[in-house]
Amino acid sequence: MFLAYKEIKHEKLRYSLIILMIFLISYLIFILSSLAVGLAQENTQAVESWKTQKVVLNKNSNVSMAQSILTKDDIKDAKIGKKEAYVGQVPIVVKSKNRHSVSAQFLGIKKSQFIYQNLKIIKGHKATKANEVTADIGFNAKGYKLGDIIKFGNTQKKYKIVGFAKNAKINIAPAIYGNLKTWKDLHQGTTNLATSGIISQDPHYEYNHKNAKTYNVKVFINKLPGYSAQNITFEMMIAFLFIISLIIIAVFLYILTIQKKQTFAVMRAQGIPAKTLVIAVISQSIILVITGIIIGLLAMWGTALIMPATVPMSFAPILFIASSLGMLLMGIIGSLIPIRTILKVDPAKAIEV
Repeated sequence: MFLAYKEIKHEKLRYSLIILMIFLISYLIFILSSLAVGLAQENTQAVESWKTQKVVLNKNSNVSMAQSILTKDDIKDAKIGKKEAYVGQVPIVVKSKNRHSVSAQFLGIKKSQFIYQNLKIIKGHKATKANEVTADIGFNAKGYKLGDIIKFGNTQKKYKIVGFAKNAKINIAPAIYGNLKTWKDLHQGTTNLATSGIISQDPHYEYNHKNAKTYNVKVFINKLPGYSAQNITFEMMIAFLFIISLIIIAVFLYILTIQKKQTFAVMRAQGIPAKTLVIAVISQSIILVITGIIIGLLAMWGTALIMPATVPMSFAPILFIASSLGMLLMGIIGSLIPIRTILKVDPAKAIEV
């Protein structure tokens, strides 16, 4: 380690360039990871806040609650206990005077059930009347205030925002919590409506009757529009960045090893074992990667401070630890590639010179 540190200190510019490359890659990995987690959470915030285990939907809805409609006949035999709740979901466009229109998801719920009771209110209070709604805190960031009067699309009925809720996004859209009857009213011309689905916190809950079918929450989440494709895209990008970091570290260290071949020969002629030189190269790689990662983390946190609240970034310590360990592993693997050159160094060449 001492030998590695002394060489890095002596060749500041050369090794600074390697650190710069590692920093840029680690910074990009951290940012992409944060965005991936943030976007995933915006898809599932509401579902996860309900502690959902099972979802009952119309079997012809393609596992989409927004496209699911269950009638009173469909759910007449469903057992609704303390861990079950009705949810009526419909996409809407929220409009208000002197405010920008916002695409959202209306969620109709019942006051007697756990979703309403467990709502985490940041400002204001829960909706108690038919003309009151509770909005996701994201509406507040878009300029909406408590007491604002809003309409949904072209409907004439008006509603009042009485509270802002935490973790109330679904399908990457802010949610509006209201009365289940309001959800029925938004389906004009459709009769005998009951709900879009049944949310259960019981992992053993099962209800299959007529058009109703029960799905595991993982199946439901993976079927959210764009959720799987979005996650796969980010995962592939991050994987390629790891491969790029491996190539960069390996190439730089290999070039440096070739340039120092004569020096290694002299050191071998002086009796320094090959093992010491190999450890020095690996130690160099570890020092460079750790330095680049630390700078990358600092830069990422700095970026987070200046990012607007509308950018969906989420910071999971476990993810950062895993990414850092992955980068470190790539650095160690990259440092192993030029080792063969060190082991083949002939001390006799130093004597000839």
